Amino acid sequence: MNNFNYINTARILFGKDTENQVGQALKPYGKKVLLHMGGKSVKASGLYDRVIRSLEEAGIEVVELSGVVPNPRYSMVLQGIDLCRKHKVDMILAVGGGSVIDSAKAIAFGVLAKDDPWSYFMGGKTVTEALPIGVILTLPAAGSETSDSCVITNEIGGYKRSAGGEVLIPRFAIINPVLHMSLPPYQSACGITDMAAHLMERYFSPTRHTDLTDRLIEASLKTILVQGIKVMKNPYNYDARAEIALAGTLAHNNLFGVGRIGDWASHNIEHELSAKYDIAHGAGLAILFPAWMKYVYKTDIARFVMFASRVFGLEMDEHEPEEIALAGISKLENFFRSLGLDVTFENLNVSEEDILEMASKIYDQSSSTTIGQFQKLTRDDVVEILHLAK
Repeated sequence: MNNFNYINTARILFGKDTENQVGQALKPYGKKVLLHMGGKSVKASGLYDRVIRSLEEAGIEVVELSGVVPNPRYSMVLQGIDLCRKHKVDMILAVGGGSVIDSAKAIAFGVLAKDDPWSYFMGGKTVTEALPIGVILTLPAAGSETSDSCVITNEIGGYKRSAGGEVLIPRFAIINPVLHMSLPPYQSACGITDMAAHLMERYFSPTRHTDLTDRLIEASLKTILVQGIKVMKNPYNYDARAEIALAGTLAHNNLFGVGRIGDWASHNIEHELSAKYDIAHGAGLAILFPAWMKYVYKTDIARFVMFASRVFGLEMDEHEPEEIALAGISKLENFFRSLGLDVTFENLNVSEEDILEMASKIYDQSSSTTIGQFQKLTRDDVVEILHLAK
């Protein structure tokens, strides 16, 4: 286990009707809030009215910016920055899923940035100043409600990149599983896949002697496998929704990543896929994570055997480790299929030209010639992984 310094300051308000506490939760941070949202569902569900009522009762003035889309755009971030500066906003409230929260985070630090906010995404600089952020989570998936990072797509050049810093950890996250019951099945499936991928990015690590966090990750993955299917079969199952919501938060607040190095190659590759084809992040991960596994499993076949045994219950066989490892990958693919997601590029019509472009773009404007930690991948390796996804 490696040395680590862990902090997560996000307060979690979990359970039924907790959105009604948002006014009091925001009150310590100022008198004027930017209410940042996605589409029409927040208003159609009645959530918007409850939020506005709570804010008004707390004496908080509201400035609104809606219209966030999946793979949130930098152009909206710039719009939000201008709006916050014009109205002298004190704080930001994100009502939505990972895309809305990430957009809110980028606005929050962009308002205070002394140079181009995009330079933090392309240059790897740590964010050190940001307006306070609060969250009402409507889609459990990305874990951005308690993470210290955000991912934004810049339409100019088609780059999808991340920026981070402790100041981007939201001050609080309101998580009411009832709000997730109206999600379309596809969004639920993509969210379940996203949180599973966050756990696996940490699990497939070159760090040794991490038994405690290994077991925590395995238990979380097993919970997602069971409760995810329950959610897909009955979206109004509160207990299953609650388990999934908590799993999504714990999967990415980095508690399970302490003392170990994560891989993150699959996420890097997927960012190019969703930037190119504008598909949901979870849908892209369902395709790319198994492809990455098939390419790298021989790097540490014992870990893949452990994954197959502990997560999927396959019987370990010291005489056939490769067979068990591949069976575990197959089980994961079957789980993604059971959620209704593709595990290949079959429906995306990805061309060879696109594969070469995506593989090259990962390293564009980067000083590194490799990605990933479990196995360091060059551009040629990424090309092969994308071929495996076809």
